Amino acid sequence: MRHDKAAMVIELARRMAASAEGLTLDEMAAEMRVGRRTAERMRDAVLMLFPTVEEVSDPPTKRWRIRGGLSAFEQAPTATEMLELSKAAQGLRAAGEGARAQALEGLERKLKAAMRSTTLNRMAPDLEALVRAETIAVQAGPRPSADEGLLTAIRGAVLAQQPLGFTYARPGAEPRRRSVAPCGVMFGRANYLVAADRESGRIQTFRLDRMSHVAAQEGVAIPPADFDLGAFASQSFGIYQDEIEDVAIRIAPGGADEARGWRWHPTQSFEDQPDGGVIVRFRASGMRELAWHLFTWGEQAVILQPQRLKTVMADELAAARRALDAAV
Repeated sequence: MRHDKAAMVIELARRMAASAEGLTLDEMAAEMRVGRRTAERMRDAVLMLFPTVEEVSDPPTKRWRIRGGLSAFEQAPTATEMLELSKAAQGLRAAGEGARAQALEGLERKLKAAMRSTTLNRMAPDLEALVRAETIAVQAGPRPSADEGLLTAIRGAVLAQQPLGFTYARPGAEPRRRSVAPCGVMFGRANYLVAADRESGRIQTFRLDRMSHVAAQEGVAIPPADFDLGAFASQSFGIYQDEIEDVAIRIAPGGADEARGWRWHPTQSFEDQPDGGVIVRFRASGMRELAWHLFTWGEQAVILQPQRLKTVMADELAAARRALDAAV
């Protein structure tokens, strides 16, 4: 128990050192998942162990931070942490995200270079064994594309609040030059730039692998003040954005346990049924991507609402039937 408490104090010190503005008592309690009184005792322990702690006035409250960081001894990563970093890089590289994988691999090298040789030598056998024992399963699907130069241009425009210009090529359409106010990037089965039209302010998405000649432009382009990328991403079942609707899907008893274990959507709820089945409810847009996902459930999933999802599913079935008939 004493060891657990000591580990929590060290973890709180790390979080205080990692925060430029410092942490309030309420933030300490929330991050460490303890009550306010416990957070006060942990803060006092940090103050006693780390003389470099600063108290910062932030009316109506106070903040505490550790300037100058912590020593290599206090910051040495564990074998599990290094393993997860290595696996994250492997997963990105396997998914075709070479630039993002390279960034994590660079971080891994820097961490190892900063570690004491005795700590690194002690960790090496465990890390090697864990790397051999775990791997990333490569799933079928589109390979996202985001080269380092493209991401650098987008990130630079976001930070400088400059317009972003690029040529966008949709399938079956002539390439078109665009100029937008960049809001951010969504990474997934395909990677998308999220941007606001400079005239209407309408939020749009652009696949990165269809963008070329990307560069920041002169001037200022600020996203809408009320735009939140996280909230925008959570509205849709996938990437595509359209009208938000109430969705209800009934899952047969044989798939109920699996359905409860799925993260369908941030707004999801489950209603158990007398026969052992379950109804999944959530509010989302992106009916086409939801229809694609429901194909994987076969006869176990029945669409209760909305009608538009049923229509989209019927259209996708009809398209698949035409493709099959054409192949005969």
